[in-house]
Amino acid sequence: MTQAVIEKVRDFAKGHFGEDSSGHDWWHVHRVCSTAINLANSEGADQTIVEISALLHDVADWKLSEGGEEAGMKKIRALLDGELEASELDHVCEIVEGISYKGAGVSTPMTSIEGKVVQDADRLDAIGAVGIARAFAYGGNRNRLIHDPDMPPVMHENFEAYKKNKGASINHFYEKLLLLKDRMNTHSGRQMASERHRFMETYLDQFFREWNGDVS
Repeated sequence: MTQAVIEKVRDFAKGHFGEDSSGHDWWHVHRVCSTAINLANSEGADQTIVEISALLHDVADWKLSEGGEEAGMKKIRALLDGELEASELDHVCEIVEGISYKGAGVSTPMTSIEGKVVQDADRLDAIGAVGIARAFAYGGNRNRLIHDPDMPPVMHENFEAYKKNKGASINHFYEKLLLLKDRMNTHSGRQMASERHRFMETYLDQFFREWNGDVS
Protein backbone atom coordinates (compact mmCIF):
# COMPACT_ATOMS: atom_id res chain seq x y z
CA MET A 1 0.00 0.00 0.00
CA THR A 2 2.76 2.43 0.96
CA GLN A 3 4.73 1.77 -2.21
CA ALA A 4 1.62 2.27 -4.33
CA VAL A 5 1.07 5.68 -2.71
CA ILE A 6 4.68 6.67 -3.31
CA GLU A 7 4.43 5.66 -6.97
CA LYS A 8 1.23 7.70 -7.32
CA VAL A 9 2.97 10.72 -5.82
CA ARG A 10 6.05 10.18 -7.98
CA ASP A 11 3.94 10.07 -11.16
CA PHE A 12 2.15 13.25 -10.08
CA ALA A 13 5.47 15.03 -9.46
CA LYS A 14 6.86 13.98 -12.84
CA GLY A 15 3.83 15.39 -14.59
CA HIS A 16 3.64 18.52 -12.47
CA PHE A 17 7.28 19.58 -12.89
CA GLY A 18 8.15 17.99 -16.23
CA GLU A 19 8.11 21.21 -18.26
CA ASP A 20 9.78 23.50 -15.72
CA SER A 21 12.80 25.48 -16.95
CA SER A 22 13.58 27.43 -13.78
CA GLY A 23 15.73 24.80 -12.06
CA HIS A 24 12.72 23.31 -10.27
CA ASP A 25 12.12 20.55 -12.79
CA TRP A 26 11.48 16.84 -12.14
CA TRP A 27 15.20 16.10 -11.89
CA HIS A 28 15.52 18.64 -9.08
CA VAL A 29 12.69 16.83 -7.29
CA HIS A 30 14.37 13.48 -7.99
CA ARG A 31 17.70 14.65 -6.56
CA VAL A 32 16.07 16.14 -3.46
CA CYS A 33 14.15 12.92 -2.91
CA SER A 34 17.26 10.74 -3.25
CA THR A 35 19.27 12.96 -0.91
CA ALA A 36 16.41 13.11 1.59
CA ILE A 37 16.17 9.32 1.72
CA ASN A 38 19.91 9.08 2.38
CA LEU A 39 19.66 11.70 5.13
CA ALA A 40 16.62 9.94 6.61
CA ASN A 41 18.61 6.72 6.91
CA SER A 42 21.45 8.56 8.66
CA GLU A 43 19.21 10.60 10.95
CA GLY A 44 16.58 8.00 11.86
CA ALA A 45 13.65 9.75 10.17
CA ASP A 46 10.46 8.11 8.88
CA GLN A 47 11.39 7.30 5.27
CA THR A 48 7.81 7.21 3.95
CA ILE A 49 6.98 10.70 5.24
CA VAL A 50 10.33 11.96 4.00
CA GLU A 51 9.97 10.49 0.52
CA ILE A 52 6.42 11.73 -0.04
CA SER A 53 7.24 15.18 1.33
CA ALA A 54 10.37 15.44 -0.82
CA LEU A 55 8.45 14.50 -3.96
CA LEU A 56 5.86 17.20 -3.22
CA HIS A 57 8.08 19.84 -1.64
CA ASP A 58 7.76 22.40 -4.47
CA VAL A 59 4.07 21.95 -5.26
CA ALA A 60 3.07 24.88 -3.03
CA ASP A 61 6.19 26.99 -3.59
CA TRP A 62 5.12 30.64 -3.98
CA LYS A 63 7.51 31.03 -6.94
CA LEU A 64 6.00 28.14 -8.88
CA SER A 65 2.44 27.42 -7.83
CA GLU A 66 -0.25 28.84 -10.08
CA GLY A 67 -2.80 30.25 -7.66
CA GLY A 68 -0.25 30.57 -4.88
CA GLU A 69 0.62 28.47 -1.86
CA GLU A 70 -2.99 27.84 -0.88
CA ALA A 71 -3.79 26.33 -4.27
CA GLY A 72 -0.70 24.15 -4.06
CA MET A 73 -1.66 22.81 -0.65
CA LYS A 74 -5.15 21.99 -1.91
CA LYS A 75 -3.60 19.91 -4.71
CA ILE A 76 -1.54 17.97 -2.18
CA ARG A 77 -4.50 17.25 0.09
CA ALA A 78 -6.63 16.17 -2.87
CA LEU A 79 -3.86 13.88 -4.12
CA LEU A 80 -3.33 12.20 -0.75
CA ASP A 81 -6.89 12.18 0.56
CA GLY A 82 -7.65 8.62 1.67
CA GLU A 83 -4.10 7.48 0.91
CA LEU A 84 -2.52 8.41 4.27
CA GLU A 85 -3.67 8.55 7.86
CA ALA A 86 -4.90 12.03 8.80
CA SER A 87 -1.89 12.61 11.05
CA GLU A 88 0.49 11.55 8.26
CA LEU A 89 -1.16 13.85 5.75
CA ASP A 90 -0.97 16.74 8.20
CA HIS A 91 2.70 15.97 8.75
CA VAL A 92 3.45 16.03 5.01
CA CYS A 93 1.55 19.30 4.60
CA GLU A 94 3.39 20.88 7.53
CA ILE A 95 6.73 20.02 5.92
CA VAL A 96 5.75 21.34 2.49
CA GLU A 97 4.32 24.56 3.95
CA GLY A 98 7.43 25.29 6.00
CA ILE A 99 10.24 24.21 3.69
CA SER A 100 10.94 27.33 1.63
CA TYR A 101 13.64 29.89 2.26
CA LYS A 102 11.99 33.25 2.95
CA GLY A 103 14.86 35.71 3.27
CA ALA A 104 18.16 36.18 5.07
CA GLY A 105 16.46 37.66 8.11
CA VAL A 106 13.62 35.15 8.29
CA SER A 107 13.78 32.00 10.42
CA THR A 108 12.14 28.90 8.92
CA PRO A 109 12.50 26.19 11.60
CA MET A 110 11.22 22.66 11.12
CA THR A 111 9.64 20.94 14.12
CA SER A 112 10.16 17.29 13.09
CA ILE A 113 13.23 15.31 12.06
CA GLU A 114 11.45 14.46 8.80
CA GLY A 115 10.97 18.15 8.05
CA LYS A 116 14.58 18.90 8.91
CA VAL A 117 15.78 16.14 6.58
CA VAL A 118 13.68 17.29 3.61
CA GLN A 119 14.60 20.93 4.14
CA ASP A 120 18.31 20.02 4.25
CA ALA A 121 17.99 17.96 1.07
CA ASP A 122 16.31 20.83 -0.75
CA ARG A 123 18.94 23.28 0.43
CA LEU A 124 21.78 20.96 -0.55
CA ASP A 125 20.46 20.98 -4.12
CA ALA A 126 20.64 24.78 -4.05
CA ILE A 127 24.40 24.86 -3.40
CA GLY A 128 27.52 23.39 -4.98
CA ALA A 129 27.93 22.74 -8.71
CA VAL A 130 24.27 21.89 -9.29
CA GLY A 131 23.18 24.83 -7.18
CA ILE A 132 25.26 27.22 -9.32
CA ALA A 133 23.66 25.84 -12.48
CA ARG A 134 20.19 26.17 -10.96
CA ALA A 135 20.82 29.75 -9.83
CA PHE A 136 21.56 30.87 -13.37
CA ALA A 137 18.76 28.77 -14.83
CA TYR A 138 16.31 30.51 -12.48
CA GLY A 139 17.75 33.93 -13.25
CA GLY A 140 17.43 33.35 -16.98
CA ASN A 141 13.90 32.07 -16.55
CA ARG A 142 12.99 35.31 -14.72
CA ASN A 143 14.89 37.61 -17.13
CA ARG A 144 17.46 38.64 -14.55
CA LEU A 145 20.96 39.89 -15.24
CA ILE A 146 23.90 37.64 -14.45
CA HIS A 147 25.59 40.41 -12.48
CA ASP A 148 25.20 44.15 -11.93
CA PRO A 149 28.01 45.77 -9.91
CA ASP A 150 25.74 48.74 -9.22
CA MET A 151 23.12 46.53 -7.56
CA PRO A 152 24.42 45.28 -4.19
CA PRO A 153 22.93 42.21 -2.46
CA VAL A 154 20.11 42.83 0.00
CA MET A 155 19.70 40.90 3.24
CA HIS A 156 15.90 40.76 3.23
CA GLU A 157 14.42 41.14 6.70
CA ASN A 158 10.98 39.79 5.85
CA PHE A 159 9.27 37.45 3.41
CA GLU A 160 7.43 40.21 1.53
CA ALA A 161 10.68 41.98 0.71
CA TYR A 162 12.28 38.71 -0.39
CA LYS A 163 9.37 37.91 -2.72
CA LYS A 164 9.71 41.30 -4.41
CA ASN A 165 13.43 40.86 -5.02
CA LYS A 166 14.54 41.38 -8.65
CA GLY A 167 18.29 41.28 -8.10
CA ALA A 168 20.89 39.79 -10.43
CA SER A 169 21.79 36.12 -10.18
CA ILE A 170 25.16 36.73 -8.52
CA ASN A 171 23.36 38.57 -5.71
CA HIS A 172 21.41 35.39 -5.00
CA PHE A 173 24.63 33.74 -3.80
CA TYR A 174 25.00 36.35 -1.06
CA GLU A 175 21.30 36.70 -0.27
CA LYS A 176 20.72 32.95 0.08
CA LEU A 177 23.12 30.31 -1.21
CA LEU A 178 26.18 31.18 0.88
CA LEU A 179 23.98 31.34 3.98
CA LEU A 180 22.60 27.80 3.68
CA LYS A 181 25.62 25.93 5.06
CA ASP A 182 25.00 27.42 8.50
CA ARG A 183 21.25 26.77 8.29
CA MET A 184 21.46 23.02 7.87
CA ASN A 185 19.41 21.15 10.45
CA THR A 186 21.17 17.78 10.62
CA HIS A 187 24.71 16.57 11.20
CA SER A 188 24.65 14.71 7.87
CA GLY A 189 23.37 17.78 6.06
CA ARG A 190 26.09 19.97 7.53
CA GLN A 191 28.78 17.53 6.43
CA MET A 192 27.49 17.48 2.85
CA ALA A 193 27.05 21.25 2.75
CA SER A 194 30.66 22.07 3.67
CA GLU A 195 32.23 20.84 0.43
CA ARG A 196 29.52 22.36 -1.74
CA HIS A 197 29.92 25.68 0.06
CA ARG A 198 33.67 25.71 -0.60
CA PHE A 199 33.04 24.99 -4.28
CA MET A 200 30.76 28.04 -4.54
CA GLU A 201 33.38 30.24 -2.89
CA THR A 202 35.98 29.03 -5.40
CA TYR A 203 33.58 29.64 -8.27
CA LEU A 204 32.83 33.20 -7.14
CA ASP A 205 36.55 33.99 -6.82
CA GLN A 206 37.05 32.87 -10.41
CA PHE A 207 33.90 34.67 -11.61
CA PHE A 208 35.03 38.04 -10.26
CA ARG A 209 38.57 37.62 -11.61
CA GLU A 210 37.15 37.07 -15.07
CA TRP A 211 34.53 39.82 -14.64
CA ASN A 212 37.26 42.30 -13.76
CA GLY A 213 39.43 41.31 -16.73
CA ASP A 214 42.11 39.47 -14.76
CA VAL A 215 44.08 37.55 -17.41
CA SER A 216 46.80 36.26 -15.08
